[in-house]
Amino acid sequence: MTDEVRIDKWLWAARFFKTRSLAQQAVKGGHVEINGHGCKPARGIVAGDRLRITRGEVVFEILVDAVSERRGPATEAQQLYTETEESAQRRARRAEERRLGQQAGPSRRPDKRQRRRIRSFSGKS
Repeated sequence: MTDEVRIDKWLWAARFFKTRSLAQQAVKGGHVEINGHGCKPARGIVAGDRLRITRGEVVFEILVDAVSERRGPATEAQQLYTETEESAQRRARRAEERRLGQQAGPSRRPDKRQRRRIRSFSGKS
């Protein structure tokens, strides 16, 4: 392990992104902040930095515990960072909201009879 590593390499090694190019795109797109500031893919990070990573609707707020350029097993990758308690709670709450939202919607497309009823109700031929 070294003292400083490029942010895109670290994100890839910590398994936040499948490829380094996806990590670079996320950093360039402003989805990664280091200590509250935007950055470029070549920006170095060190242990103790605070990262905010946005992947789709999911937002991670983590503290960097160690740096590594090598992508190893998931168990090693999880030792590179610690997620803040607020971030973990927020992600769990958001996952629960998504799960409940999926249950409320229809489980499949309407069949022929249901489509006819929908059309007659809405007044369309």
